[in-house]
Amino acid sequence: MEFTFSQIIFALFLTLLAGFSTSIGAVIAFFSKKDDLRILSFGLGFSAGVMIYISFMEILPESLREFSEFYQSKWAELFGLVCFFVGIVLSGLIDRLIPQDVNPHEPKDYSEVKMCPVVQIYGKETISYIEKTTKINAKALKRAGIFTAIAIAIHNFPEGFATFISSLDSISLGIMVAIAVALHNIPEGMAVSLPIYHATGDKKKAFIYSSLSGFAEPLGAIIGAVIIFPFMGDLTLAITFAIVAGIMVFISFDELLPTARTYDKAHDSLYGLVIGMAIMALSLNLLQ
Repeated sequence: MEFTFSQIIFALFLTLLAGFSTSIGAVIAFFSKKDDLRILSFGLGFSAGVMIYISFMEILPESLREFSEFYQSKWAELFGLVCFFVGIVLSGLIDRLIPQDVNPHEPKDYSEVKMCPVVQIYGKETISYIEKTTKINAKALKRAGIFTAIAIAIHNFPEGFATFISSLDSISLGIMVAIAVALHNIPEGMAVSLPIYHATGDKKKAFIYSSLSGFAEPLGAIIGAVIIFPFMGDLTLAITFAIVAGIMVFISFDELLPTARTYDKAHDSLYGLVIGMAIMALSLNLLQ
C-alpha cells in the first residue's frame, strides 16, 4: 500500500499537535486550583473511550480483514490477535523500563490528604516540598521533573506511532486518535512542569521542559515510519494495525483511566468514557 506525500505530512502534523498538548498541561498547571481539575477526569475518560472503541471496533477488525487476504479465516484471526497482544506486551515492557518513583503512570495513595495538583500527580511524598516552601529541596524537586519528562518522552514513542499510523489509514480516524492522545498528554504536561516550576520559580523553564517531553511523540512517528515504510504492504499494514490497537488499549487501561480517577468526582471519568465511545461510534457511522 502506498501513501501520498500529503497524507504523510498531515499524519505527522496531527502527531505533532497531539504531542505538544503537553504545553497546554503546563499552562493549566500554573493557574489551576484543585476544583478546576475535574474537567481532566472527564477528558481522560473521554480519551479512553475513544481509544478503546477505535481499537476494538475499527483498527483491530481492519487488521483482521487485511490478514484474511493472505490466510484462511482461522489463521487470519489468530495472527491478528497475536499481533494485538504483542502491542500490549511492548507497551508493558516500555512501562516497566521506567523506574517506579519517577513514572507518572504508577498508582499512588491519595486517601489521607487534600491534594494540590503537584501532590495529585506525585503522591504524598512530595507534599513536604510544597507545604514547607521555605525548606524546599529545589535540586531534588527539579530532578523529579526532569526524570518525569524523560519517562513521559519514552511513553510517548508508541503513542506517536499509533497516532501516525491511524492518520495514514483514515483522516477522520487520525483526527479522533490525535484528540484522544492530546487529552491524555495534558496532565502529563502538568506532571513535568509543576515540580520544575516549584523548584525554580521559572515558568518559562517549566514550560520548555514540558513541551520537550511531547516532542517524543512526532519523533516516535518518524522513527516508526522509517522502520516500516521500506517494508510497507498490505500484510505489514495488517500487522501494524493490530499492534497499534494493542498499544492503544494498554494506554487506556494502564494510563488514562487510572489517571482519570485521580481527579474523579461523581463518576466524571465514567461519563467521559461513555460519551467518548458514543461520539466515536456516531462519527465512524456518519463517515462511512
